[in-house]
Amino acid sequence: MEAPAAQKSRKGLNRVWHAAGYSLAGLRAGWNETAFRQEAIAAIVLVPLAVWLAATWVEFALLAGSVILVMVVELLNTGIETAIDRIGPEWHSLSKRAKDMGSAAVLLSLLMAIAIWTMALVQRFML
Repeated sequence: MEAPAAQKSRKGLNRVWHAAGYSLAGLRAGWNETAFRQEAIAAIVLVPLAVWLAATWVEFALLAGSVILVMVVELLNTGIETAIDRIGPEWHSLSKRAKDMGSAAVLLSLLMAIAIWTMALVQRFML
């Protein structure tokens, strides 16, 4: 186990190498969460579908980016929930508020992704 501030003293490629390791550990931790796993599996299907559906790189960026954004927000929400749970198991209105706001962020990102994909499908197949 390394010191909590060890990353602060690293420089150059050593810092990048360790940061990449921390990021991969975060993705592995996220994979243990059911919602993130479902979103990742959806991304495995939807990102290649975006290549086929998109007519321009901008359309691809919107389609794929909206899917990836949902995963990013889910990871952040999980981080918030984990930090709140680390503080303690007792109910507190501020803890509930933080968790609810994280959940709302996930909902908004999902609604945005659904809207983008719906508009792209309508444009492709109905216009």
